[in-house]
Amino acid sequence: MNTTPQALVEHALVTSTADDCIVIVSDSTSANLRWANNTLTTNGVMHGISVTVISFIKAAEGIRTGSVTGSASSPAQVASLVEAADAAARSGSAAEDAAELVTGEPTDDWDQPPLPTDIHVYDDFAPALGEAFGRATDGKRVLYGFVNHELTTTFLGSSTGLRLRHAQPTGHYGFTGKSTDLTRSAWVGGATRDFADVDALAVEETLARRLGWGARQVDLPAGRYDTILPPTAVADLMVDAYWSAGARTAHEGQSVYSRRGGGTRIGDLITREGVNLFSDPAYDGLACAPFTVAATSDNTESVFDNGLPLGRTDWIRDGRLTSLLQTRHTASMTGQPVTPMIDNLVLSIDDASGTVEDLVAGTERGLLLTCLWYTREVDAQTLLLTGLTRDGVYLVENGEITAAVNNFRWNESPVDLLRRFTHASATVPSFSREWGDDYFSRTATPALRVPDFNMSSVSQAL
Repeated sequence: MNTTPQALVEHALVTSTADDCIVIVSDSTSANLRWANNTLTTNGVMHGISVTVISFIKAAEGIRTGSVTGSASSPAQVASLVEAADAAARSGSAAEDAAELVTGEPTDDWDQPPLPTDIHVYDDFAPALGEAFGRATDGKRVLYGFVNHELTTTFLGSSTGLRLRHAQPTGHYGFTGKSTDLTRSAWVGGATRDFADVDALAVEETLARRLGWGARQVDLPAGRYDTILPPTAVADLMVDAYWSAGARTAHEGQSVYSRRGGGTRIGDLITREGVNLFSDPAYDGLACAPFTVAATSDNTESVFDNGLPLGRTDWIRDGRLTSLLQTRHTASMTGQPVTPMIDNLVLSIDDASGTVEDLVAGTERGLLLTCLWYTREVDAQTLLLTGLTRDGVYLVENGEITAAVNNFRWNESPVDLLRRFTHASATVPSFSREWGDDYFSRTATPALRVPDFNMSSVSQAL
């Protein structure tokens, strides 16, 4: 039997004995390089096929669902997943998020094969990386890092006629540079779709400059500082703000987006005017799946919504909360439009322009961060987060970077920061170091200058 992803979808649908069935097949290939001590250490290419089968059983009390995910590349393996999903649905309880399944017909690209990646994605990057090793050695610097490129083609089919396909490229790079005595550290990272825009020599030059800033070390106490958050640090915070924007938790009074007295804060001014936070599957450079893919149901996703078309959604428009993460079920609870999660996020500030360097030039005395790390929620009602700074906190004096300072533990709310910032740069593609590697890499954000960023304690981390 033909074992294309499409054939696996069709086999699962035919095999299921449930009243309805949705099948999601993800065919992924990835290629990676890793290096340490100015030497390439490992490289590899991997391929895998993941299959999710969601079964729906109609019962007197409602619709029961069962969802099972596993690796499968043959009809027999898929049949085992189907059997398990059907059994889970029959033994389950009625789903509270039950809704009519999305209907449709095969899209024009349904019959196209999955798109693979391979090690040749680094044909231009790898030679430049080798040259960067040489420059670092000559400059008494040590480079460590990792790059990964993945192409995942998702095939979604249903017993109601849906046949959807989406090919998603995802790449990221992370370089850490250290002085040879290991007393100074700097990091540069980013996201990419194909590595054509990643210049290893330029990254090494940036690391060298930042390590040079650390030649002078200054110890500072905890306190509130005029602080510049570069786009990567802003992305770290905005991803948390996005993931916390579930409509149900807000409606039930459990989040920063809850209105005192009941309901959500949709319509309220929650940040400075001119702040816009949105997602758009067609955003240039951050394109993502234009339809909902949900393997399980939770407060922000519903298996019944698989295949819903996605378009631009404004979460915050001109400072006002416009939308929250809504399934069809939660939308019926809140009375708001259906606005499912989308796999990218953009923060833009009206009339903002310039770069991080421009923000530095306009700062009399303050701090420039590199990125945030180990971010955790402290209080859901205010979305207070805590975490650490990492790989470079720099002292700014009279518009110039004059030294590196110690790391800090910080405590801040990203929603509150969007009220308090005083300056912003233009929005550029960014990458959350905390969340980008494994979970959410498609972001575009500005740099922000916050006059009183709370460095709650000194950290001994490098």
